[in-house]
Amino acid sequence: MYVILVYDMGEKRVGKMLKLCRQYLNWIQNSVFEGEITEVKLKELILKAEFIMNEEERDSLILFKSREQKWLEKEVIGHEKNDLDQFL
Repeated sequence: MYVILVYDMGEKRVGKMLKLCRQYLNWIQNSVFEGEITEVKLKELILKAEFIMNEEERDSLILFKSREQKWLEKEVIGHEKNDLDQFL
């Protein structure tokens, strides 16, 4: 499945969440990630994210899911933070 993930964390936890999400998805902008991911890997990511999150400080994680990337139209205006066309 194709996922867009957006998070809002307290300042103390932002670095940990960034590091976690980069293991599973492509970083495209501050606190925003996208990419193909399996159902199992997504559940794993969510469980690890919940461990980092602090509900008392109103941390949040929002997921937009689609079966495939082709069902979404993406338009970037300005500079894209992470060019996904470059592979190492």
